[in-house]
Amino acid sequence: MTDPIDLADLAFWRQPPARREAAFARLRAREGLAFFPERRVPLLRKGSGFHAVARHADVVEASRNPKLFSSEPSVSTPEPPGWVKHVFGEALVNMDDPRHARLRRIVARAFTPKMLAKLEDDLRRAAAEIVDDVLAEGPGDFVRQVAARLPIRVICDMVGVPQRDRARVHRRVDVSTEYTGVRADLVRTLRMAAGNVYALVDLQRLVVRLGRERRGRPGDDLVSALVNADHDGERLTWRELGSFFTLLLVAGNETTRNALAYGLKLFTDSPDQREHLLGDYDARIKGAIEEIVRHATPIMQFRRTVTRDCELGGQELTRGDKVALLYVSANRDETVFKEPDVFDVTRDPNPHVGFGGPGPHFCLGANLARREMTVMFRELFTRLPDIRSAGEPVLLESNFDNGVTRLPYTF
Repeated sequence: MTDPIDLADLAFWRQPPARREAAFARLRAREGLAFFPERRVPLLRKGSGFHAVARHADVVEASRNPKLFSSEPSVSTPEPPGWVKHVFGEALVNMDDPRHARLRRIVARAFTPKMLAKLEDDLRRAAAEIVDDVLAEGPGDFVRQVAARLPIRVICDMVGVPQRDRARVHRRVDVSTEYTGVRADLVRTLRMAAGNVYALVDLQRLVVRLGRERRGRPGDDLVSALVNADHDGERLTWRELGSFFTLLLVAGNETTRNALAYGLKLFTDSPDQREHLLGDYDARIKGAIEEIVRHATPIMQFRRTVTRDCELGGQELTRGDKVALLYVSANRDETVFKEPDVFDVTRDPNPHVGFGGPGPHFCLGANLARREMTVMFRELFTRLPDIRSAGEPVLLESNFDNGVTRLPYTF
C-alpha cells in the first residue's frame, strides 16, 4: 500500500527526499493533474487549492505560455497576505508583462557579459579567501564556512555594499532564509515573521540609502547602474530598487548556496564522477554544474494562475485555477532523463528546469550562479583535493526552497 500524497500538507515536505521523489513519480504516471485543496497556514492566505504539474513536458509548456499561466498575484503556495506587497513592493517573479518586461530589461544590466567579466577577479579573490579561512579554521559545517559565504559576498561586491554593512547583510539574509521554511505553529510563525519583516525592511533601507548616494554620482557598481537613467531614460524607482535587492539577496543566495552544498555531497557519494570531472576540469565543469542543479533543484516549485479556460497535461482547467509547477519532479522525469536518480556529469542533453522553465521567467542570475560554482569548486578541489562531506545534509523544512542548513565535511 502506498502512502497518500498531499502536497498541501506541510508534513509532506518534511519527508526524506527519497519518499517525496517516489510520490512525484506516481503523480507523473497518473492521468491529468492531481488537485490538492489548500490548508490554513498561520499568517498566509488559505486558497481554494491547486493542480500539481509534475511532468517535465507540462512544466515546460506552462512556462512558455505566461499569458495563459500568469505569475500574478503570487508564485508562492500558500499565497502571502496582501499587505506584503505594500510593505516590500512587488517582486519581479510575481509580475507579468508589460511590467515584468520593463523591470527585467532594467535589471538585466546586472547580468550582462561585461558586468560578469568585471566580477571575475572579485569572485576568484572571494573563493580564495574563503578557502584560506577554511584552512585556518578547520573543517566543520560546509554551509556556514563555504556555501553561504560566497553568494552573499559576490552580491555585495556587485551592489557596492560597503564593508561596514556586510555583516548586517549576512544577518538579515539568514533570518529571511529561515522564514522560507515550513511554518510549524502559530507562535513560531509569528516570531519568524516579525524577524523576517524587520530583516527585509532593513535591507531595503540599506540599498535605498546607497542608491540616493549614487544617483547623480555613480560608481562602478550595480546600484549606480540601476538608479541612474540609461540612454532610454529607464531606471528603477526607490521602491523597485529595494524589492529587487531583497530578491537578489534571497534568490541569488539560495540557488548557489544549496547547489554548492548538494554538489559536495554528490561528488562524495559518486567518487567516479568527481574523478571524471578532475580529469579535465575546464572541459567538464559546465556539464557537471548543470547536473548538480538538475539533481538538487534548489527552488522546488513556483505557482501560476490560469487566465482563461484551457487544457494542460490532459486536465481541463478553468480561469482562476492555480497550478504548481513542480521543478523538483520535472527534473526526475524518466521520459526525459535516463536513470534520473543517477548523478551523471556527462549527461547530454540535460534540459533541466532547475533555473525555472523556458520563457520570460527563466532565472536572470543563472549565468552568475554557474560562474560562482565553477570558480568555487575549482578552488576547493585544487587546494583541498580530498575534501568530502562527512554525513548527511540537514535540510530546511520548506515546500519552496530545497535548502541545506548544515553539511558536515572534512578534508
